[in-house]
Amino acid sequence: MTLLDRYLLQKFLLPFFYCVAGFISVWLVWDLSVNLPDFLSGHAGFVVISRFYMLQIPSVLMLSIPVGLLLALLYTLTQMSRRNEIISMLCSGRSLFRIFIPIFAFGLLMTGLLFLLNYQLAPQAGSVRDQIKEEIKHGANFHQGISNLLFRNREDRRLWFISALFQQSNQAIRVEIIQQNESGVVTEKWYSPHAFYLPDTRTWVLEQARHVTVDESGNLATTEDAPKLEIRSWKETPWKIASSLMNSEFLGLPQLGDYLTFNAEFPKARLAPYVTHWHYRLALPWICMVVILLAGSMGVVTGRRGIMGGIAVAIALFAGLIFSSSLFLALGKGDRIPSIVAAWGPIAIFLLIGIYLFWVKATGRDYPKFRLPGF
Repeated sequence: MTLLDRYLLQKFLLPFFYCVAGFISVWLVWDLSVNLPDFLSGHAGFVVISRFYMLQIPSVLMLSIPVGLLLALLYTLTQMSRRNEIISMLCSGRSLFRIFIPIFAFGLLMTGLLFLLNYQLAPQAGSVRDQIKEEIKHGANFHQGISNLLFRNREDRRLWFISALFQQSNQAIRVEIIQQNESGVVTEKWYSPHAFYLPDTRTWVLEQARHVTVDESGNLATTEDAPKLEIRSWKETPWKIASSLMNSEFLGLPQLGDYLTFNAEFPKARLAPYVTHWHYRLALPWICMVVILLAGSMGVVTGRRGIMGGIAVAIALFAGLIFSSSLFLALGKGDRIPSIVAAWGPIAIFLLIGIYLFWVKATGRDYPKFRLPGF
């Protein structure tokens, strides 16, 4: 790394960290003011509150890092352009691509960081946030469960009616399981006030169970009561049953992969949000490189004129990227467009725009001017 590379990074990194820290500070003050009544009513201590906010930091960084890159790079380049430092670097024989190598390297580093955060920590921040708030309201021993759950295993033709499912402890309260044949006719039923799942042996244990068989006419054939009934042939797990109600926005890559694997028999439209978010987890981190290309092409100016115009264009393009990403994501979740297009489409489009604008700037050409007819 040369002296000019270190100088450019030093000029850029300081405002970048200021932007990210300022964004997090503003969010922290605002969120604390909103949740402070709940913390006081639940007698939450410093450790609980600290854990509450530390788990939210990954999701906040997913927003603050791209914005920090945009603002810090625009500020750095415009300041250097005002002092003719960029022109001096170009006159020394360096191309604009060579000048930006340390910025590109830092952008790839931030892309890797966002990928690690978006792998699992950032998506789960929303669900963890709600869970901790419930623990504060109901006490530390509160175990969040799912009430009145209906789950259908289309592959094995089984229906599950569960009054309460506690996924963490692998327990279910008041369970009714209905087995159907290929024609959709009920053949067997199981009832149990309490059931639990043994992950090691993949066994469901039904306590105080009643097993009922039904003939083809729907009449009761046999009834069997047992204090404890063990069944190893069922493929359902508490996670698979609970996943039918999971929000795709709060699942990381491993959970999304498990959902798509265990629920492959679901209709395409129902799986669309999960497939879209699986691709989106991989596409979103590349927003860092898009931001650097857009800000780099608009922030470098050869004179005092055009500085504010370039900043406005860069911010407008970034806003267009955010809007189009939200639009494409909604279309993908609704199965209106292919999931891979919904996730990667806006990133790819604006990445190409950024590459083109940066190439125009690096080769000394003028940007094309668009005028409305009659003007």
